[in-house]
This record gives sequence, structure tokens and C-alpha cells, in this order.
Amino acid sequence: MSGYVGILVSDPWLQNQFTQVELRSLKSHFVSMKRESGKLTLGDLPAKMSRLKVVGSENLTDQDRTSFIQDLHPNLDEDVDFEFFLRVYLKLQAHATATTGSGGKNNSSSAFLKAATTTLLHTISESEKASYVAHINNYLAQDDFLKKYLPIDPSTNDLFEIVKDGVLLCKLINVAVPGTIDERAINTKRVLNPWERNENHTLCLNSAKAVGCTVVNIGTQDFIEGRRHLVLGVISQIIKIQLLADLNLKKTPQLVELVDDSKDVEELMSLPPEKILLRWMNFQLKKAGYKKIVTNFSSDVKDAEAYAHLLNVLAPEHSNPSALAAKNPLERAKLVLEHADRMGCKRYLTAKDIVEGSPNLNLAFVAHIFQHRNGLSTQTKQISFLENLADDTQISREERAFRFWMNSLGNSTYINNVFEDLRNGWALLESLDKISPGIVNWKIANKPPIKMPFRKVENCNQVVKIGKQLKFSLVNIAGNDIVQGNKKLILAYLWQLMRYNILQLLKNLRFHSHGKEITDADILEWANTKVSSTRSNSRMNSFKDKSLSDGTFFLELLSAVQPRVVNWSLVTKGVTDDEKKMNATYIISIARKLGCSIFLLPEDITEVNQKMILTLTASIMYWFLKQPVEDRPSGISDSEGSSQLETISNSTTDDSASESSMEEHGNL
Repeated sequence: MSGYVGILVSDPWLQNQFTQVELRSLKSHFVSMKRESGKLTLGDLPAKMSRLKVVGSENLTDQDRTSFIQDLHPNLDEDVDFEFFLRVYLKLQAHATATTGSGGKNNSSSAFLKAATTTLLHTISESEKASYVAHINNYLAQDDFLKKYLPIDPSTNDLFEIVKDGVLLCKLINVAVPGTIDERAINTKRVLNPWERNENHTLCLNSAKAVGCTVVNIGTQDFIEGRRHLVLGVISQIIKIQLLADLNLKKTPQLVELVDDSKDVEELMSLPPEKILLRWMNFQLKKAGYKKIVTNFSSDVKDAEAYAHLLNVLAPEHSNPSALAAKNPLERAKLVLEHADRMGCKRYLTAKDIVEGSPNLNLAFVAHIFQHRNGLSTQTKQISFLENLADDTQISREERAFRFWMNSLGNSTYINNVFEDLRNGWALLESLDKISPGIVNWKIANKPPIKMPFRKVENCNQVVKIGKQLKFSLVNIAGNDIVQGNKKLILAYLWQLMRYNILQLLKNLRFHSHGKEITDADILEWANTKVSSTRSNSRMNSFKDKSLSDGTFFLELLSAVQPRVVNWSLVTKGVTDDEKKMNATYIISIARKLGCSIFLLPEDITEVNQKMILTLTASIMYWFLKQPVEDRPSGISDSEGSSQLETISNSTTDDSASESSMEEHGNL
């Protein structure tokens, strides 16, 4: 455990029950509860803990918490210190899990993405570890830096030692989503100092969030300490993203063969990739005359019958009649894997993993089969449906950025598609509550699954009402617009929510802002002042200043807040499109390496997307102002940063610097 965690908790047993991020979060809640009334007693906990995840109102009522705490500790007047608070939390958590069931009501993608990173049981699957190690050995074997460490022996714990410098996970992210991390930003010396190692882990975590991983309860220290369940949790998510990357109509247009008309195509486009994989599997099984419907990658495939039929349809030339005739599921599973091997299909699971119904490994196996041979026609009339569907690159990019940002907030609902998954209002209410705690009236909120349409409208009406309360521009928007999946209006709302979040984060740095509202113009002025302090002539006139496309201003801004972070020998002149893109990719990676949580793409810089340019600038500003004075570059005093922000906060500017509120979306 880090020294910081040791200060928070002295009891070694308690230290081992939480990650450093979980402890820090719970400590913050504890301090806040205590501050509200000056002290905290057991009798206060049932109501105050309602706001906490897992043990809160979502899973337990106030009465549940009161009666459970009273059974444990009859004296409700007893004062609570932090360690006592943690013990009560753990017991309530176990009670909530037992009450609601460990499976909960999460969809399959949410369960896959969250299970490995939120459990307190700290157990790992040796089969999964072996599978992930085989995947890493296969895909990273030729990497110039890593090849001296590979292949990793799956029977050892070498994996958890190798990840301690952060390089392997950064490289694995780039295998899953090529180009996410500019490898020039990875520290790859043979022996890294603690600072460089921490930078790699920070780059990894912020990049993982930016490709859709859920890493809410993980900090850099967890990687440095090689906490096995957390390391495997992140690796499993990264590999899953890679394996499911082709399960969409842009990458595999032949998937339209699964549907009958254009309306069904739109529905298919809104499905999460694992649902599309299941639909594809059932489509092929129907051809084989298989009567059952496969609804999961666990109990429905553990007898291996579905696999035997699937591979017979896809690769009949390699079939073995014994597979279907086998009476023993384990024997059948072995024959299925032999069939897959004859096809040349990669697979990292064993026959035992199939019959035990390992959902992660079975999903990976089916995804490998799909990648190797999907059995879909390349000459299909349905592809004409795709030509009639709107392909708005800007909408697609914004949807992606907002989706990954919402998933980074740690909500209980994992968002696969903002236009579909926000329509019942619940995920938006959760996000609003994360950004402005206490603003949601949960008593009138309707929790999914919601069958009655008017209940969804009630949720979305509250979303719109809160937006107006936060001074969002929501002219002519009603809750029903969100329920109907109006893309333009949903993106308009999400942009204002993201912008409000970063402005509130800046405002809450009270030492600098003195509690004043921060405006877009303040951020613009701060960035220009920072760059000019390095005697540079670069200047940003607005967040849509076309001169920003070459990346020079942001490289100089990053160098101003942390001189050592930019290696100027790697920077291009930014004249050609390729040079601009190289600079933009480098900017994003070194900002994430510093600690900025950002969700933009290189194209957002090269094309000067003013919304994403604002979030990038604000994130760099927030990171800088959070740093202790002694960690700032020499020559930059705290009073300088404070007085600069105070001066611009007192100015009478409005938000015209970004002209971003709703101009692009029309008068909503």
C-alpha cells in the first residue's frame, strides 16, 4: 500500500479491502458527512450513506440500513471515526450484495466491464490469466521494446511484474485501438524512475478511459503494486474492445445480412457489440438447424453443442461427425477446439473453460471465430440499406466522446450508444448527480427496467428541468425529445453537461477562483497568459482559431505548465496534414500522461472542433491549478496563478469566446 493510504487507514486488514482510489473517495464522503453537522454518529449513517454507491438508495432503503446497523451496534449515539465508518460500509456492502444478488440488473456489457474492477473479493481466474497472457504473447511478440520480456509464462506471476512499468498496458491499448497512444510519449528506458513509471500508468489509465474502459476504482499505485485482480480487470476490458472492434456496420457492412429492412438496420446499429455477436451466432445456428436460442456466453454454450453446429456451418470441410455424436460435454468441447484449430482460428480457452461456462473466455472464443470466418455474404442486396443511412462523421465523433466521458463518471449503467441508452433518462440523472451531488430528486425518479413510456418521460422531464436549473440553453426541448432519441438535442444537452462539469471543477478550486464562476473567456485568457509567460508569440484568439490546427499553441501551453513533458525534437512543423496529425496525437498523449482526462481525437485538433478544444484547454488548466506549488515549474508562483485567475474572474466577460453554447445546434 502507498504511504498516502497508510495515513488514511492504519489497520492492515482494512487497507487490503480497498484500492487507493476507493479509500480516497470514501474518505472524501466521510469528511463531507462529518462537516455537515460537526460530528458523525452511528444514528446519522443510514440517511447520510444513502448517497453512496452499492449501499445507497439504489440498493437499500433508509430502513434497511437503520435496522442492519442497529443489529450490529445497538448504541446509535456512538461517534464514528473513519475506520469504524469503513467497517460499517463493508458490512452494508455485503448485506446489499446478498439482498440484491451479485448479478444485479446490469446489462451484459456493464457486467463484463465493471465486475473485474469493483469487486472487493480480490480473486482472479487462473484460466483467464492464462488466456490473456497467451493473447499478449501473440499480439506483442514483435514489439521492439517488449520482445525481450516475451513470451510471458502463464504459470507464473511474471505478468504482474512486467506491467509495473506501464509500457505493456500502453502497447496493449494500441493493439486494441490503433493510434490511441502516441508511442513517442511512452517512457521506455530499461530502468524507469518512479516519476517516469507513474507517468506511464497515468497515460495508460487516461487512454483506457478514452477507448471505453471502466477504471473508476483504479489508481496508478495499484499497477505499481501489481494488484492482480485490478490489472487483470483492465487487461480483460482492453482485449474485449479489440476482439469486438469489427462488430459494427462500418467495419463489417455484411452484418446487414442479419436484418430484413432499413428499420432493423438502425436497430442493429444501436446494439452493443456483444449483442450483435449473439445475433450473428444465432443467425448461423439457424442455418444449421439448431433449435435453441443462445442468449449468453455462459450456460447456453457450456454443453458445446452450439459450438459444434456453428463450426460445422462455417467450416464444414473441417467438421468431425463425432462432435455432435459425443455424449460427454467435455469430450465434445475438446472436439470443438480441434475443429477451431483446423480452421486456423486463434483461441486461448480450454475445453474445461467451455464446460465451466466462463463468460469472458467464451465471448472471446466466439469473437475470434467471427474475426476468422464470419460466414456472411459479400454480395448482398441489403448493403443498399447502408447507403440510405446518414453518415455524419461529426455526430459520430461527438457521440463517442460523450459516451466515453459518461462512462468515466462511474455510473451504474454502462453506455454503449448515447442515442439509445439515454432514452429512459436514468443514466443522465446518474451523471447529473455525479456532477452536482444532491441535485436529483430520486424520490420521483424511475429506475430501469422501465416498461411504461410515460415513466421514461418523467425521468427525462426531470433531466430537462435540472438542465434549466443549471442554466443550460434548452429552448423548446422537452423530456420526450430525449425519449424519442433526438440526436441533435441529446448532443446539445451532453455538450452543456460536459462543459458545466469542467467549469465547476475549476470553480471548486476555491483557492484560485475564490468561488467565482469561471467562464470560457477566463480559460482562454489563462491559456494565453501561460504561453506568453514563456516569451512565445503564439496566441489563441478563440477556441475556433484555425491557427490551432498545427498544434504549436498546445505544445507550448503544455511545455509552460510542465517544461519536461514535451520533447521538442519529436515535434513537426505542422505544415502538412500528416504533420498536423502527428502533433495532435502527441498533444493528446502527453496531456493524458500529465493527468488530463480528455476524450477528443487528433481530428478534433487538426479540424479545430471548438467544443473539444475548450475541454482540452480547460483540462490542462485544471491539472495545473491542482498541482502543489512546489511541483510547479520554477518561476511560477502560486500567487501568480491565483491572481491571474482572480483578475480574469472579476472581468465582465461572457462566454462568447467559445460561442459554443448552442450556436451549432440552432436555436433549441
